[in-house]
Amino acid sequence: MTYETLWHLLTPLYGEGEAKAIARMVYEVRFGLTFTDLCIGKDTQLSADDQAELEEIALRLERHEPVQYVLGKAEFMGNWYDVEPGVLVPRPETQELVRWIVLKDTTANILDIGTGSGCIAITLAGMYPEAEVTAWDISEKALKVAQGNAKRFGVNVNFEQVDILANSQQLMVNSYDVIVSNPPYICHKERETMNQNVLDYEPHEALFVPDDDPLLFYRAIAEYGTKALKPEGWLYFEINPLYAEPLCELLSTMSYHDIECKDDQYGKQRMIRAQKK
Repeated sequence: MTYETLWHLLTPLYGEGEAKAIARMVYEVRFGLTFTDLCIGKDTQLSADDQAELEEIALRLERHEPVQYVLGKAEFMGNWYDVEPGVLVPRPETQELVRWIVLKDTTANILDIGTGSGCIAITLAGMYPEAEVTAWDISEKALKVAQGNAKRFGVNVNFEQVDILANSQQLMVNSYDVIVSNPPYICHKERETMNQNVLDYEPHEALFVPDDDPLLFYRAIAEYGTKALKPEGWLYFEINPLYAEPLCELLSTMSYHDIECKDDQYGKQRMIRAQKK
């Protein structure tokens, strides 16, 4: 199987552009071949064992399994993170959220709620090595993967297994300059518009919220922030564009100010930040 054969195979499932990107990722991550290597035909020189592995990869991709799970890797901010089923695949939009966070105090305390692979917390810890970074997740599997990523990148992050929806006074003892989160924000009624590879393989607890309470996690995190954030501390959220306006209204009623909504690269309202009074 060649690069051209692979992307042609995947095109009916993903479209030509995405199929080519997936095929290039397979050859680069698993077989160490750059796009230049593919252009000069090195994909035809794989060993018999590599060809057998490539056939197995193609079968998994044809079953709509995300390429990141097939390869065990996902790119975020130029780095490759370990991922596995049960851990949300990092998204390009989340990179824009991280870039939006600029610390005036490089020794700030940062809390990442719902860390998943750890990509947000680890990136911030790398950008601000003097900061104190804490990351929460409800999933033991996600925390194990995130801890491995942090160790591999050589950054210090305090990982804790915490359910923000089961918050208690005991958890409100730390003060943070920044709380950031990419929480579950997709309503179940939106499932019909989603890709099969997401629905069939990615963790639903990291994706979905009840149809009748789309702001469930934002409300809980913002309430926690009213106690845990330092005065003039900041909340940063990745959001569902459908609920940008009600979320802004919610934050306003909770005495946050300087509320700002930001579009992603596709022109969709994807991020909100707000400051505690």
